[in-house]
Amino acid sequence: MKKSLLTLICFIAAITFAQAQLLPSFKLGVKGALGFSSLSSEGKLFNSDTKTGFQLGAWGRVGLAGFHVQPEVYYASKKAGIKTANNEEGDATFKSMDVPILLGTKIGLGPVGFRIQAGPVFSFAQDGKVVNISEATNWDAYKKNSTGIIGGIGADISKLTIDVRYEHGLTNLSSTGDQKIRMWTVGLGFAIL
Repeated sequence: MKKSLLTLICFIAAITFAQAQLLPSFKLGVKGALGFSSLSSEGKLFNSDTKTGFQLGAWGRVGLAGFHVQPEVYYASKKAGIKTANNEEGDATFKSMDVPILLGTKIGLGPVGFRIQAGPVFSFAQDGKVVNISEATNWDAYKKNSTGIIGGIGADISKLTIDVRYEHGLTNLSSTGDQKIRMWTVGLGFAIL
């Protein structure tokens, strides 16, 4: 009798889990993050120290069969400390609207789960400035949009989301040199729906 009852419980749990994986899911939320960015320059116009910026925005997640697509949109302020070959020092700030489209999977049951995500990120420049450096202040040479790739891990605890991600710039920010953003972010979000 005990074996039959245990078998029945396992069978019901397996069916419930399988159906949960096949039903579509939808979430919508807000997020904020701290970004730790640096500016890579292979042309050696300048080297970059890591500085802290921020991100504020919204995210959505549509899932089916254990996988999900998570588009986001957020306002980002990316900063980098700069030292040129001529020993000029200053700070660069890039403000943009960023749109990552992440593909991922969630491991876990119920309100607690861990996520692995990766995908492209598209940045649309809003403003920017470089302070105290004459070589890098020509903003006409900076592109108005760029593309990168982003990936990371996260956790969901009920409606709370936590993410750690790395962004690697694929396109040059400047038409005069090879300058790409590299950034780690630590984010906190809340699911509204």
